[in-house]
Amino acid sequence: MSVPEDVELDFVPLGETGLQTSELQFGTWRFGKETEEGNVEIDQKRAHELLDTYEKAGGRFIDTADVYGGGESERWIGDWLSERDRERYTIASKIYWQIRTGDPNSRGTNRKNVRDRIDALLDRLGTDYVDVLYIHRWDDDTPTREMMKTLNGLVEDGKVHYLGASTLRPNAWKVAKANEIAHAMGWEPFTVTQPRYNLVDREVEGDYLEMTRSYGMAVCPWSPLGQGFLTGKYTRDEGLTGESRAVESSHFESTYLTEENFDVHDELDAVAEEVGATPAQTALAWLMHRDGVTAPIVGARTTKQLSENLAAASIDLSAEQVARLTEAKGGPYASL
Repeated sequence: MSVPEDVELDFVPLGETGLQTSELQFGTWRFGKETEEGNVEIDQKRAHELLDTYEKAGGRFIDTADVYGGGESERWIGDWLSERDRERYTIASKIYWQIRTGDPNSRGTNRKNVRDRIDALLDRLGTDYVDVLYIHRWDDDTPTREMMKTLNGLVEDGKVHYLGASTLRPNAWKVAKANEIAHAMGWEPFTVTQPRYNLVDREVEGDYLEMTRSYGMAVCPWSPLGQGFLTGKYTRDEGLTGESRAVESSHFESTYLTEENFDVHDELDAVAEEVGATPAQTALAWLMHRDGVTAPIVGARTTKQLSENLAAASIDLSAEQVARLTEAKGGPYASL
């Protein structure tokens, strides 16, 4: 499939927040990221080129975190935003991971850490507020009531507009408990979620997605291409070779390069050929067709890759094709 020159992303409701979000959000987790060899995957110049490419396609939702690139991701986004009308963009960031060696209080969602982290990330972004603040992971050491009270304070202070919860593993009951506490106290609840979800990572199907539907929460999946597995660059016979072996880990190999997942990829390749698209575009299109999914978060190392990913928005899969891809690897609750 040739990449359209005039890709124009639509806006869709961000759950029940009242906001509209680009149908594909842009993730900046590779900005400033150093490899084991000490090389930076995406430097500031390329980061700005990628942001330009996303903006040209009509994209307006930029996702980052205070630990991406050791804070460089937020700084580079802030520099880019400084030449634009801040109000035209929706910015999301995240807090959680420890940032100071030997300081256990610089991790999690305790009040001391949250208040320190929000001021620092706003300074790097060069803005007075973020539209969405995610907790990057769940903090079992901080009581849920204390966490929600602290996060509500950020909303009341005008530093945050909406609250979100990001997760690696389904934790529906924890998010639901937090929201019930917030509702009972008249505090701001979580209204946006960011789970891992793609054709081969299906853990959220079931209680988690049922919970988000019940609360009217936005679902903005990360890793929509299974850490690159769904792009088609890996094969059954070769596995990790050459450059990919240097980049990926043995955990990636054992998690993604399995016979079951390659069976899913076979079906993905077949549907991609039918619609004249790449496997990556088709995998993204499948996710965009899933009930309850608001807007997947896409990223890329190059502007060409990003343009190819954004072109997924123009792919229309039939109900039969969506069903075939869905059934290629049943989730824990395959009927959902």
